[in-house]
Amino acid sequence: MPKRSLKLIFIGLLLWLPQAQAAISISSARVWPAEDYTRLTFESKQVIRYSLLTLKNPERLVVDLEDIEINSSLNELSNKFANDPYIKTVRIGRFKPGIVRLVFDLKTEAKPQLFNLKPVGEYGHRLVLDVYPAIALDPLMALAQQSERKIVDLPVSKQIIAAASSIPVPPPPVVETKPPTTGLVLKTDKSKPNIRTEISIRTLIVAVDAGHGGEDPGAQGRRGTREKHVTLAIARKLKEQIDSTLGMRAVLIRDGDYFIPLGGRVEKARKVHADLFVSIHADAFVKPNARGSSVFALSERGATSASARWLAKKENEADLIGGVNLAIKDPYLARTLLDLSQTATINDSMKVAKHVLKELGGINTLHRGFVEQAGFAVLKSPDIPSILIETAFISNPEEELRLGDEDYREKLAGAILVGIKRYFSQNPALSKPQVAQND
Repeated sequence: MPKRSLKLIFIGLLLWLPQAQAAISISSARVWPAEDYTRLTFESKQVIRYSLLTLKNPERLVVDLEDIEINSSLNELSNKFANDPYIKTVRIGRFKPGIVRLVFDLKTEAKPQLFNLKPVGEYGHRLVLDVYPAIALDPLMALAQQSERKIVDLPVSKQIIAAASSIPVPPPPVVETKPPTTGLVLKTDKSKPNIRTEISIRTLIVAVDAGHGGEDPGAQGRRGTREKHVTLAIARKLKEQIDSTLGMRAVLIRDGDYFIPLGGRVEKARKVHADLFVSIHADAFVKPNARGSSVFALSERGATSASARWLAKKENEADLIGGVNLAIKDPYLARTLLDLSQTATINDSMKVAKHVLKELGGINTLHRGFVEQAGFAVLKSPDIPSILIETAFISNPEEELRLGDEDYREKLAGAILVGIKRYFSQNPALSKPQVAQND
């Protein structure tokens, strides 16, 4: 072979080798701790190849990353687990040529999931590690621990009637009976009059869902206000007000800055036997002058408007942005989201939506004067009336300011609660296995 050809081949190899050996740089390593699970994401411009190993005594997770550069993003990871419920610490080092090893010391036995996500929105390639507890938390048991038995002294007087009046049902007589909405039961011991009465409450459970969270920030206002923070603040206000109402209890689907898949939100509501599902949002539009509150219910026949269809498509993409492990086949999720026998549930959803929309109209302009419908995945519980509330447009500068005001968020929560109470006063909840069941 001519020397010139050999020289060209040699030069070509020199040009190729640095590219082949170039390490992948992690641009960001993020941690999202929560009671349900902890999520870690490693973002880069290229797909990261990986392997996962679990070790016992003590509990550890070993993650090997191929052709990764150890940079500041990785090194800073060790400072992010101070209050994590499942991970103690992480150790990072070069295991062997071409392999960086991450060893996670765990606080308890875990079931990890490790998977890649393709670029979407503002994100590049992401490698996601989800650390779930081996024994999943039981939301029904957590709710039961919050419930109390309430005993009051006789004589049964206006004090009992006043306490019960916070729920919009007729005052119950002093006999064993069950008013239709709350299942309030008064048990009087006739052999010992004027001694004590026990109030047993059939608690109404409201699942309050703060939209977005974690890797999915939702919409963002011009001043930098993020939808995921606004929705959680309003959801917490609503929970406080519901929990302060006799005969009602709220469950927060998301109580922190972390991501929950749309189907997982429905599943959690069903696990606590919720009587109502309320999803809180604060959306954006391409035009900053769009404003007003809206309330949506599920539709089986298509959206009631082009904007409702656009919004449902946008909200349903939350799983792509937040990151769902598509390799996990969940038969429950498939059964829930594909169930089309929801006519009665949708009818109830429309009723509660109308009450809530009317109350919201008292504190804010309504984007439309009627309840809209579209195919929101988060509303597809086959047996729980479900509504999605767009509290305001975060893309509107004026409404963004109002959403950041604590007093206004309190008013929003109050209006939603009044609408919910009006619905239950006219549409008694059906009997079902209860969390706050007293003997």
